[in-house]
Amino acid sequence: MKNIKNLYIQLPKKHQLVISIISIMLLLLILLPSEKATASRQTADNSLKVGQRYQLALPEDSEISTHQADNNQDNSGQDDNFLDISEQFNWQSAKVRNGDSLAKIFKRLGFNAQTTYKVSTVEGEASNQLKRLQVGDVLRIGTNDKKELAALEYPISQTKTLFVNLIDGKYQAHFEEKTVEIQESIAHGIIKSSFWNAGIESGLNDAQIINLANIFGWDIDFGIDIRQGDTFHVVYENKYIDGEFIGTGKILAAEFVNQDDPFQAIRFTDGEYYTPDGKSMRKAFLRAPVSFKYISSNFKPKRFHPVQKRWKAHRGTDYAAKTGTPVLAAGNGKVVRASYDKYNGHHVFIQHGNGIETKYIHFSKRAVKKGQRVKQGQVIGYVGSTGLASGPHLHYEFLLNGVHRNPRTVKLPDAQPIDNKYKADFTLVAEQRLKELSGSRQALLAANGILPVEGKNRLQAP
Repeated sequence: MKNIKNLYIQLPKKHQLVISIISIMLLLLILLPSEKATASRQTADNSLKVGQRYQLALPEDSEISTHQADNNQDNSGQDDNFLDISEQFNWQSAKVRNGDSLAKIFKRLGFNAQTTYKVSTVEGEASNQLKRLQVGDVLRIGTNDKKELAALEYPISQTKTLFVNLIDGKYQAHFEEKTVEIQESIAHGIIKSSFWNAGIESGLNDAQIINLANIFGWDIDFGIDIRQGDTFHVVYENKYIDGEFIGTGKILAAEFVNQDDPFQAIRFTDGEYYTPDGKSMRKAFLRAPVSFKYISSNFKPKRFHPVQKRWKAHRGTDYAAKTGTPVLAAGNGKVVRASYDKYNGHHVFIQHGNGIETKYIHFSKRAVKKGQRVKQGQVIGYVGSTGLASGPHLHYEFLLNGVHRNPRTVKLPDAQPIDNKYKADFTLVAEQRLKELSGSRQALLAANGILPVEGKNRLQAP
């Protein structure tokens, strides 16, 4: 310090004056508080209280903070300073068991009868939906800090969810549905061993294979008519939610070439399938009313009965199938007999009008009663071996004006063609679908290196 003082004295007076002024200014800056510091101290002295929580604004110049704030505003539509209230809940899941109801589930979770009543009587369709819980469904339930049921989420399907929330002491409900994106896809195949195996190899699932058979089931007997070399082409829907595949949709168009005979079907907006010229693919009667393994006995004037051990006429067709396989009504009509006897076992007879009657014999169980009206495709019973039957099968008879006819060869009346007022619209749809089926044909040729037989529709290897 003494050396610094001596050095200062030796300086010219002008320099001494400048140094003195600078030193005084620095001292003032150190000792006097800034305006912001004063305001901060005043706030701490006058406004803040011990134990009270306060919220500070986040810096606006932070790129991350701004991006997060924008996302919050976009996603919630609310003020950025508020969090989703559902994050404050304690969530648990409840799987619907056999015999469960909403009341049983709530009781299991510890909620009282008053809560069950309030939730189950919520206004709108939600109350009905909560009464139709299915075994295996999962409810997601949130409770607040008062142990109250504050939120319920019930996924009804892959696309639809029911939400119930406690708002101002009252339960309110709403549904949310996700948008399903539809994309078209094509499958094609050549039958080498069986139609089912060819369908699986082409990428079709079980339901699609069955639907494809149903579309052509009035014209093709898939039990005995299918041959090696037959081909098929299918245009169908794939369904996606948020880019994730959730399953297949409708078959939009299909072609089946059976023993060189081509059949084409186009789906229209009424949900029905038509030939390219507008005739209905549907007949008034199914050719075969059951999904079967094979025909164990055809319609014939003379057959040796395997149980009675004698020759007699076989006035129907026997379709061998597993016990329990559903049997469908071949057409619309009225059940005139649903009974059991030692010859026919469990059986059902249906009167269809226009002198037509169908008979279904050897059920393991009946699904309809006498006097009941049924529609084509409705389950009326299940394959069995009751009565005089050597094994599980359906014995099916077709009578016209009391005379037995071969159900596999009798000419079946057609259903109504497409309405004339929709014919122009259908023609446009059919043209587009036929182009897609043609493209599938070309793709099949290219993929398998096969050539069409000259003058025929069947394909063969070169």
